Formats: sequence, C-alpha cells, structure tokens
Amino acid sequence: MTLQEFKQSTNEEHPPHGLSTLLKALWYDAKGNWESAHNLAQDVHTTDGSWIHAYLHRKEGDIGNASYWYHRAKQPVSNKSLADEWEEITTALLD
Repeated sequence: MTLQEFKQSTNEEHPPHGLSTLLKALWYDAKGNWESAHNLAQDVHTTDGSWIHAYLHRKEGDIGNASYWYHRAKQPVSNKSLADEWEEITTALLD
C-alpha cells in the first residue's frame, strides 16, 4: 500500500483489512480518533510503537510525556509539523 492509498483509506468507515496494529493507530489518528490511536499504540512495546506513542502525546500537547517516548523510540523530539511527522511515521511503516 502506498502512502496515498493509505490516506485515501481514511475516507472509509473502517480501516483496511490486514493493517498492522501500528498502522491502524495512525489510521485512527488521521480520522481524528486520538483515543483509539493511543490505545493501540501504547500496547505495542517496540521502538515503532514508542514513536507513535511519542507523536500522539506531542499532538496532545504533553511534551514531557512525548519526550520520554521519543527517547524510548530512539528518535529525536520532533519539531516538524504534526502532519509531516504523521507522514514520516506512516511512510516508514508502509515500507
């Protein structure tokens, strides 16, 4: 699936079948459902899960918590726009 196809899928009511848990988290975030995205991401104990968790807390405005999760993800605290970071993470997971 390409990034464009993934973005287009957010026009649907449900995420596409076969998405990983982390891609589902990003899908729900794109739909404006922060809570579902967070619930999915927080249960994936990998660096990618931590990266999404960091992004979500940054989006929430909780920079202290986000910084902790960026550290766990081995990523620098992002200063990109939220939209650009979302695309960066999504692209990395789709590859």
